[in-house]
Amino acid sequence: MHFYADYHMHTNFSSDSHAAMEDMIEKAISFGLKEIAITDHLDCQYPDKEFPFLLDYHAYSEKIAQMQKKYAEKIIIRKGVEFGLQAHVKKETDTFYENGTFDFVIGSTHCVKGLELHGNSFYEGKTQHDAYLEYFEDLYHNIQIYDCFDVYGHIDYVNRYGNYDNRNLNYMEFQEIIDEILKLLIQKGKGIEINTSGIKYGLGYVHPKIEILKRYKQLGGEIITVGSDAHAPDRVCANFKEAYELLHAVGVKAITVFEKQQPRFISISK
Repeated sequence: MHFYADYHMHTNFSSDSHAAMEDMIEKAISFGLKEIAITDHLDCQYPDKEFPFLLDYHAYSEKIAQMQKKYAEKIIIRKGVEFGLQAHVKKETDTFYENGTFDFVIGSTHCVKGLELHGNSFYEGKTQHDAYLEYFEDLYHNIQIYDCFDVYGHIDYVNRYGNYDNRNLNYMEFQEIIDEILKLLIQKGKGIEINTSGIKYGLGYVHPKIEILKRYKQLGGEIITVGSDAHAPDRVCANFKEAYELLHAVGVKAITVFEKQQPRFISISK
Protein backbone atom coordinates (compact mmCIF):
# COMPACT_ATOMS: atom_id res chain seq x y z
CA MET A 1 0.00 0.00 0.00
CA HIS A 2 1.45 3.37 -1.05
CA PHE A 3 0.85 6.49 1.04
CA TYR A 4 0.93 9.99 -0.40
CA ALA A 5 1.38 12.48 2.44
CA ASP A 6 1.81 12.82 6.21
CA TYR A 7 0.14 16.10 7.12
CA HIS A 8 0.69 16.28 10.86
CA MET A 9 4.17 16.11 12.34
CA HIS A 10 6.22 17.92 14.95
CA THR A 11 9.89 18.79 15.35
CA ASN A 12 12.01 20.37 18.06
CA PHE A 13 10.32 23.69 17.32
CA SER A 14 7.47 22.23 19.41
CA SER A 15 7.90 22.11 23.19
CA ASP A 16 7.06 18.40 23.31
CA SER A 17 9.44 17.16 20.61
CA HIS A 18 13.21 16.68 20.44
CA ALA A 19 13.20 15.61 16.79
CA ALA A 20 15.41 17.39 14.28
CA MET A 21 13.37 18.53 11.28
CA GLU A 22 15.83 16.87 8.93
CA ASP A 23 15.39 13.49 10.65
CA MET A 24 11.61 13.71 10.22
CA ILE A 25 12.02 14.58 6.55
CA GLU A 26 14.51 11.77 5.92
CA LYS A 27 12.11 9.29 7.51
CA ALA A 28 9.25 10.52 5.31
CA ILE A 29 11.43 10.13 2.21
CA SER A 30 12.28 6.57 3.27
CA PHE A 31 8.55 5.76 3.11
CA GLY A 32 8.31 7.16 -0.41
CA LEU A 33 5.96 9.98 0.60
CA LYS A 34 5.32 12.68 -1.98
CA GLU A 35 4.48 15.42 0.53
CA ILE A 36 4.67 16.27 4.21
CA ALA A 37 3.45 19.19 6.27
CA ILE A 38 5.52 20.25 9.27
CA THR A 39 2.90 21.44 11.78
CA ASP A 40 4.65 22.61 14.93
CA HIS A 41 2.65 23.81 17.91
CA LEU A 42 1.47 27.26 18.90
CA ASP A 43 -0.72 27.11 22.00
CA CYS A 44 -0.95 30.60 23.45
CA GLN A 45 -1.17 30.71 27.26
CA TYR A 46 -0.76 26.95 27.61
CA PRO A 47 -1.22 26.22 31.33
CA ASP A 48 1.81 23.91 31.79
CA LYS A 49 4.82 26.22 32.12
CA GLU A 50 7.19 23.35 31.27
CA PHE A 51 5.58 23.20 27.82
CA PRO A 52 4.93 26.79 26.72
CA PHE A 53 4.15 25.74 23.11
CA LEU A 54 5.33 29.06 21.68
CA LEU A 55 6.71 29.07 18.16
CA ASP A 56 9.62 31.17 16.91
CA TYR A 57 8.08 32.04 13.56
CA HIS A 58 11.22 33.55 12.00
CA ALA A 59 13.55 30.68 12.91
CA TYR A 60 10.88 28.12 11.99
CA SER A 61 10.24 29.66 8.58
CA GLU A 62 13.95 29.93 7.89
CA LYS A 63 14.55 26.28 8.74
CA ILE A 64 11.66 25.05 6.61
CA ALA A 65 12.89 27.16 3.67
CA GLN A 66 16.33 25.57 4.01
CA MET A 67 14.81 22.10 4.05
CA GLN A 68 12.56 22.85 1.08
CA LYS A 69 15.62 23.89 -0.91
CA LYS A 70 17.76 20.95 0.20
CA TYR A 71 15.12 18.28 -0.49
CA ALA A 72 13.39 19.89 -3.48
CA GLU A 73 14.14 16.90 -5.71
CA LYS A 74 12.95 14.32 -3.17
CA ILE A 75 9.81 15.52 -1.40
CA ILE A 76 7.42 18.48 -1.16
CA ILE A 77 7.63 20.11 2.27
CA ARG A 78 4.74 22.35 3.30
CA LYS A 79 5.00 24.94 6.06
CA GLY A 80 2.22 24.26 8.50
CA VAL A 81 1.27 25.03 12.07
CA GLU A 82 -1.02 23.51 14.68
CA PHE A 83 -2.87 26.15 16.65
CA GLY A 84 -4.31 25.31 20.05
CA LEU A 85 -7.62 27.19 19.82
CA GLN A 86 -9.31 28.76 22.83
CA ALA A 87 -11.67 31.74 22.90
CA HIS A 88 -9.58 33.81 25.34
CA VAL A 89 -6.41 33.59 23.19
CA LYS A 90 -8.07 34.47 19.89
CA LYS A 91 -6.37 37.85 19.58
CA GLU A 92 -2.89 36.41 20.18
CA THR A 93 -3.47 33.49 17.83
CA ASP A 94 -4.92 35.65 15.07
CA THR A 95 -2.04 38.13 15.35
CA PHE A 96 0.51 35.33 14.97
CA TYR A 97 -1.39 33.98 11.96
CA GLU A 98 -1.83 37.36 10.28
CA ASN A 99 1.87 38.17 10.64
CA GLY A 100 2.95 34.96 8.89
CA THR A 101 2.29 32.82 5.86
CA PHE A 102 1.43 29.13 5.91
CA ASP A 103 0.57 26.37 3.49
CA PHE A 104 -1.54 24.49 6.00
CA VAL A 105 -3.10 25.20 9.40
CA ILE A 106 -4.54 22.68 11.84
CA GLY A 107 -6.91 23.98 14.50
CA SER A 108 -7.04 21.83 17.62
CA THR A 109 -8.56 21.88 21.08
CA HIS A 110 -5.90 20.89 23.61
CA CYS A 111 -7.35 22.95 26.47
CA VAL A 112 -10.85 23.98 27.46
CA LYS A 113 -11.21 27.28 29.32
CA GLY A 114 -7.56 27.20 30.32
CA LEU A 115 -7.58 23.60 31.58
CA GLU A 116 -5.44 21.10 29.68
CA LEU A 117 -6.88 17.82 28.50
CA HIS A 118 -3.52 16.09 28.70
CA GLY A 119 -3.37 14.77 32.22
CA ASN A 120 -6.51 15.14 34.25
CA SER A 121 -7.12 18.78 35.27
CA PHE A 122 -10.01 19.32 32.83
CA TYR A 123 -11.78 16.14 33.87
CA GLU A 124 -11.60 16.53 37.66
CA GLY A 125 -14.99 16.60 39.33
CA LYS A 126 -16.86 15.95 36.06
CA THR A 127 -18.75 12.90 34.90
CA GLN A 128 -17.50 11.46 31.65
CA HIS A 129 -20.63 12.64 29.85
CA ASP A 130 -20.35 16.20 31.17
CA ALA A 131 -16.63 16.43 30.36
CA TYR A 132 -17.07 15.16 26.82
CA LEU A 133 -20.08 17.40 26.18
CA GLU A 134 -18.23 20.49 27.48
CA TYR A 135 -15.30 19.66 25.21
CA PHE A 136 -17.48 19.36 22.11
CA GLU A 137 -19.40 22.55 22.92
CA ASP A 138 -16.11 24.42 23.35
CA LEU A 139 -14.78 22.99 20.09
CA TYR A 140 -17.96 24.12 18.30
CA HIS A 141 -17.48 27.64 19.67
CA ASN A 142 -13.87 27.67 18.42
CA ILE A 143 -15.08 26.82 14.91
CA GLN A 144 -17.60 29.66 15.15
CA ILE A 145 -15.05 32.31 16.08
CA TYR A 146 -11.87 31.21 14.26
CA ASP A 147 -11.28 31.30 10.50
CA CYS A 148 -7.51 30.76 10.32
CA PHE A 149 -7.46 26.95 10.17
CA ASP A 150 -7.91 24.54 7.25
CA VAL A 151 -8.80 21.34 9.10
CA TYR A 152 -9.77 20.59 12.69
CA GLY A 153 -7.36 18.19 14.35
CA HIS A 154 -8.25 14.96 16.17
CA ILE A 155 -11.87 15.97 16.72
CA ASP A 156 -12.50 13.27 19.35
CA TYR A 157 -9.26 14.05 21.24
CA VAL A 158 -11.24 14.29 24.50
CA ASN A 159 -11.40 10.50 24.88
CA ARG A 160 -7.62 10.21 24.89
CA TYR A 161 -7.38 11.24 28.53
CA GLY A 162 -9.41 11.30 31.73
CA ASN A 163 -9.37 8.73 34.53
CA TYR A 164 -12.51 6.94 33.42
CA ASP A 165 -13.00 3.19 33.43
CA ASN A 166 -13.70 3.19 29.71
CA ARG A 167 -12.43 6.05 27.54
CA ASN A 168 -14.52 4.89 24.61
CA LEU A 169 -16.57 7.64 23.00
CA ASN A 170 -20.16 6.69 22.26
CA TYR A 171 -20.96 8.68 19.11
CA MET A 172 -24.74 8.28 19.55
CA GLU A 173 -24.54 9.90 22.99
CA PHE A 174 -23.09 13.08 21.44
CA GLN A 175 -24.53 12.86 17.94
CA GLU A 176 -26.38 16.17 18.09
CA ILE A 177 -23.36 18.32 18.97
CA ILE A 178 -20.97 16.34 16.75
CA ASP A 179 -23.34 16.78 13.80
CA GLU A 180 -23.47 20.53 14.46
CA ILE A 181 -19.65 20.60 14.51
CA LEU A 182 -19.40 18.74 11.22
CA LYS A 183 -22.08 20.86 9.54
CA LEU A 184 -20.36 24.08 10.61
CA LEU A 185 -16.99 22.88 9.36
CA ILE A 186 -18.49 22.01 5.98
CA GLN A 187 -20.38 25.32 5.84
CA LYS A 188 -17.14 27.22 6.45
CA GLY A 189 -15.17 25.19 3.90
CA LYS A 190 -13.06 23.52 6.56
CA GLY A 191 -12.02 19.89 6.81
CA ILE A 192 -11.10 17.24 9.32
CA GLU A 193 -8.05 15.06 9.71
CA ILE A 194 -7.52 11.36 10.14
CA ASN A 195 -5.01 11.38 13.00
CA THR A 196 -3.43 7.99 13.58
CA SER A 197 -2.06 8.74 17.05
CA GLY A 198 -5.24 7.42 18.68
CA ILE A 199 -3.72 3.96 18.25
CA LYS A 200 -0.49 5.07 19.94
CA TYR A 201 -2.52 6.31 22.92
CA GLY A 202 -4.21 2.95 23.38
CA LEU A 203 -7.66 3.79 22.00
CA GLY A 204 -7.47 1.01 19.44
CA TYR A 205 -8.54 3.26 16.56
CA VAL A 206 -7.51 6.44 14.77
CA HIS A 207 -9.09 9.85 15.37
CA PRO A 208 -11.91 10.33 14.62
CA LYS A 209 -13.92 7.18 15.14
CA ILE A 210 -15.43 5.63 12.03
CA GLU A 211 -18.95 6.86 12.92
CA ILE A 212 -17.76 10.49 12.89
CA LEU A 213 -15.86 10.10 9.62
CA LYS A 214 -18.85 8.38 8.04
CA ARG A 215 -21.17 11.16 9.20
CA TYR A 216 -18.83 13.87 7.88
CA LYS A 217 -18.96 12.22 4.46
CA GLN A 218 -22.76 11.76 4.63
CA LEU A 219 -23.18 15.47 5.34
CA GLY A 220 -21.11 16.36 2.26
CA GLY A 221 -17.66 16.81 3.80
CA GLU A 222 -14.78 16.32 1.36
CA ILE A 223 -11.66 17.86 2.90
CA ILE A 224 -9.74 15.13 4.75
CA THR A 225 -6.02 15.09 5.52
CA VAL A 226 -4.09 12.16 6.97
CA GLY A 227 -1.46 12.73 9.65
CA SER A 228 0.54 10.68 12.12
CA ASP A 229 0.94 13.45 14.72
CA ALA A 230 4.51 12.17 14.94
CA HIS A 231 6.80 13.83 17.48
CA ALA A 232 9.74 11.55 16.59
CA PRO A 233 10.96 9.92 13.37
CA ASP A 234 9.81 6.43 14.37
CA ARG A 235 6.17 7.64 14.38
CA VAL A 236 6.17 9.14 10.88
CA CYS A 237 3.48 7.35 8.84
CA ALA A 238 2.60 5.21 11.87
CA ASN A 239 -0.63 3.22 11.40
CA PHE A 240 -1.29 4.73 7.97
CA LYS A 241 -2.43 1.33 6.75
CA GLU A 242 -5.31 1.48 9.25
CA ALA A 243 -6.10 5.06 8.23
CA TYR A 244 -6.32 4.26 4.53
CA GLU A 245 -8.38 1.14 5.24
CA LEU A 246 -10.79 3.32 7.22
CA LEU A 247 -11.06 5.80 4.36
CA HIS A 248 -11.74 3.03 1.87
CA ALA A 249 -14.31 1.45 4.23
CA VAL A 250 -16.45 4.60 4.28
CA GLY A 251 -16.04 5.27 0.55
CA VAL A 252 -13.63 8.22 0.67
CA LYS A 253 -11.96 8.43 -2.73
CA ALA A 254 -9.44 11.24 -2.14
CA ILE A 255 -7.30 12.83 0.53
CA THR A 256 -6.47 16.52 0.63
CA VAL A 257 -3.16 18.37 0.47
CA PHE A 258 -2.61 22.12 0.67
CA GLU A 259 -0.46 24.87 -0.78
CA LYS A 260 -0.87 28.42 0.53
CA GLN A 261 -3.98 27.09 2.30
CA GLN A 262 -5.61 26.09 -0.97
CA PRO A 263 -6.83 22.47 -1.05
CA ARG A 264 -5.98 19.95 -3.74
CA PHE A 265 -7.47 16.46 -3.89
CA ILE A 266 -5.36 13.34 -4.42
CA SER A 267 -7.10 10.12 -5.46
CA ILE A 268 -6.59 7.12 -3.19
CA SER A 269 -8.86 4.80 -5.13
CA LYS A 270 -7.65 1.22 -5.11
